[in-house]
Amino acid sequence: MKNVDVKTVCGFGDEWERFDQSSLPPEEHRRIFEMYFAIFPWGSLPPNAVGFDLGCGSGRWAKLVAPRVGHLHCIDPSVALEVAKRNLVDNNNCEFHLTSVDSIPLPDASMDFGYSLGVLHHVPDTQSAIVSCVNKLKPGAPFLVYLYYAFDNRPMWFRAIWKLSDILRYVISRLPYGLRYWVSQIIAGVVYYPLAKLALWLEKVGIDVKNVPLSPYRNCSFYTMRTDALDRFGTRLEQRFTRKQIKKMMERAGLERIEFAPNLPYWSAVGYRASMDGVTR
Repeated sequence: MKNVDVKTVCGFGDEWERFDQSSLPPEEHRRIFEMYFAIFPWGSLPPNAVGFDLGCGSGRWAKLVAPRVGHLHCIDPSVALEVAKRNLVDNNNCEFHLTSVDSIPLPDASMDFGYSLGVLHHVPDTQSAIVSCVNKLKPGAPFLVYLYYAFDNRPMWFRAIWKLSDILRYVISRLPYGLRYWVSQIIAGVVYYPLAKLALWLEKVGIDVKNVPLSPYRNCSFYTMRTDALDRFGTRLEQRFTRKQIKKMMERAGLERIEFAPNLPYWSAVGYRASMDGVTR
């Protein structure tokens, strides 16, 4: 496994064992899923489509994708794969692979679809990772990807606040697992929750909360805030990209007809494999 940061992978294994999503309210689970998959072309998939979930983690997305497809390959390099197996025990069309993005054990040009959400910005070479995923797709097959955005659609003061938080992330993510967990939970309680509820109140009185930090969590459970606080501050390797950079990486990987979701989460995009010859190798 070359395109992998081992300490980051271990951190995610710890995260998904602590937050296996069993306490996530079903209606919230489905609402978040629909946000991420809003632009996914379900109608274009063939009957009994076969595809992959790259970086499946706890299997939270696979749990809602599996009933819609014929076969789903769940791929993850961490011990979170065992969590996914438990969460997907009732889905007999799921197959599990403990491996990294540069060692996907599937034949090239064999998949009807693929997706990777919130994963490929945590590997050393994101461009190479996208290429690895696209290589597994049949020509014309869709690939859905979500990468952390570089706040390219936010004001300067918003980006400055993020810069400060990223300094905290750098320090916290290098603490021992137990300590980083508890620090992240304190952040969830004293930062995430108050700001999210403030945004909810401001919205109710008619104020636009688009640029209020953490406003996307205003309708989320505290469980989600706790999960994401650990995800945000407990992860050692994190990269961020502008919309233009993401489009360029997708095109270089051999994807065409690229479409970006107009709303949160930023940036989520879908593209279709152009041809066998169009992929950068």
